[in-house]
Amino acid sequence: MAQSDMEWMGKQYSFFSHRNCEYFPCHEGADPENFSCLFCYCPLYLLGDRCGGNFRFTESGMKDCSGCTIPHKRENYGRITKILQENSGR
Repeated sequence: MAQSDMEWMGKQYSFFSHRNCEYFPCHEGADPENFSCLFCYCPLYLLGDRCGGNFRFTESGMKDCSGCTIPHKRENYGRITKILQENSGR
């Protein structure tokens, strides 16, 4: 069942902030008031260069996402879930 594009807005399941985490917020310069921990480990990481985020590859070939806050912004829940659906193979 497909979720409407904006159905998730204002719902509790679309945002979680773990202010007691020793790494909160885990990205330098991020807005702590709107920092979502829901996708703490980015589900788009495995998409490599197709994730759509602000990443770079290190000299050793490791993907470095420290400059990306896309999965941590309150307004990007729909964006993340849409990309996951598009890449699920269904």
